[in-house]
Amino acid sequence: MKRFEVKDDAEAYKQSFDHLFLHSGQEGIKAFEEMMENLTNELIDFHMQQTQPYSGKSPAEIEREMIRLKPASEQGESFSCYLKELEETVLKNSLHVTHHKAIGHLHCPPLLPTLAAELIIAAFNQSMDSWDQSPSASFVEEKMIQWLIQQFNLKKESSGTFSSGGTQSNYMGLLLARDYYCDKKFGHNVQKKGLPPQLNKLKILCSEEAHFTVIKSASQLGLGEEAVVKVKTDQDHKLCLQDIEEKYNQLRKNGEFPFALVATCGTTDFGSIDPLEDLAAFTKENDLWYHVDAAFGGALILSGSHYEKLNGIERADSIAVDFHKLFYQPISCGAFLLKDEKNFKYLNHHADYLNPKEDDEEGIPNLVNKTISTSRRFDALKLWTSLRVVGTNKFREMIDHTFAIAQQTADVIDEMDDIEAGNRYPELNTVLFRFNSKEGPAADLDEINKQIQQHLLYKGTAFVAKTKVNKEVYLKFTILNPRTDLSDVKSILSEVWQLGMKEIENRRVTI
Repeated sequence: MKRFEVKDDAEAYKQSFDHLFLHSGQEGIKAFEEMMENLTNELIDFHMQQTQPYSGKSPAEIEREMIRLKPASEQGESFSCYLKELEETVLKNSLHVTHHKAIGHLHCPPLLPTLAAELIIAAFNQSMDSWDQSPSASFVEEKMIQWLIQQFNLKKESSGTFSSGGTQSNYMGLLLARDYYCDKKFGHNVQKKGLPPQLNKLKILCSEEAHFTVIKSASQLGLGEEAVVKVKTDQDHKLCLQDIEEKYNQLRKNGEFPFALVATCGTTDFGSIDPLEDLAAFTKENDLWYHVDAAFGGALILSGSHYEKLNGIERADSIAVDFHKLFYQPISCGAFLLKDEKNFKYLNHHADYLNPKEDDEEGIPNLVNKTISTSRRFDALKLWTSLRVVGTNKFREMIDHTFAIAQQTADVIDEMDDIEAGNRYPELNTVLFRFNSKEGPAADLDEINKQIQQHLLYKGTAFVAKTKVNKEVYLKFTILNPRTDLSDVKSILSEVWQLGMKEIENRRVTI
């Protein structure tokens, strides 16, 4: 390998990098201004031309275009040339979540102030793992955590950390629950000694409609998927209190150790909220760690019409909440809240170069002590910026508007002959429905609904999701965008009906 040598003219050599970084020198400032101007103009032009949420291309078509792209350039190339290629290949083939007919998944349009915050975060590139890497940012994150604690009505000894989202937060909740239980029940320190001999008897309770990350976390925590005991749900897709009593009693009778209950505040499909107050009482009575997955429903802290549905969440031992859903933040942005800050000790480790013990004694806020992450972005700035610039009143209006549109959508579906609702009265803002015309054979309806979803996607006119309810295929609106109105969903429903009837006719011709 050829040895690299620094050039003789060190100053000139250093200046050859000046245009590549934002710094106090004129070359860096000029390059930054030009690049941001090109990018801003490109994004404006591109969005002005977009009339559909998706280009309609298939995975195979996009893959063929991506294959032609070169991954790197030895000598570098102009940003404007690269930007043009980016537009033609990546941007044009992306899902445009800001479009009012992109209402498939829990995938929100980001607020403009958060885009500005993203630029600040990237430009300063602070890492939240130690105070000396994020001097002011550490205190801003702590301030935003305290704001969240107040909004959820948690106690003053509560704390938390920003996370990448619900998956990480749910994992952390169950990690702390496991280690807390092993410490208190068996006097066993998992951090130092590893998993206890009673490992295969440790059990987690959750509803059968809880997020898949409960099972995923159990497998990653060494408990195994079979450690998760699923509780039946009622007709409203909420955890059944009678069944959890029976499941818990049976576990205890079998000599097993149920140590945690995960309640869901906003299921992915139905937006259902488990009976939080009743489950809080149940966990207290049976000495279970109470984790609430409010990745979706946590935004109700800003709602004027649905806030009371959070009653009982303040008694949780830990809470997951996402901001890249109904808080309209760019991915990724979430938080993990903990009722008793002392329980962060179960994941705390000290490194001399990063967060030495003497820093704790001096009150230096090294936030790595509260998370499973090390390097971590200053995502709290996004939430802070949007709350200050947009204001909580406007947040309340936007969130409650989506709830109102969801209910109006369910009302429209209820009046249609060939489309049936999966949830007549949406708890949040997801609406399930199914093309179910009696003119078509019942055996074909699942395939017809799949085809409808694909036709909408590949025509590019609308993006709706599909899922299964009782093994039957349903379509789903997730109405996060406050710019989506009733005329939009009526238009999509009309197209759903037309596509469904066309599929039935095609099958008749084939037969």
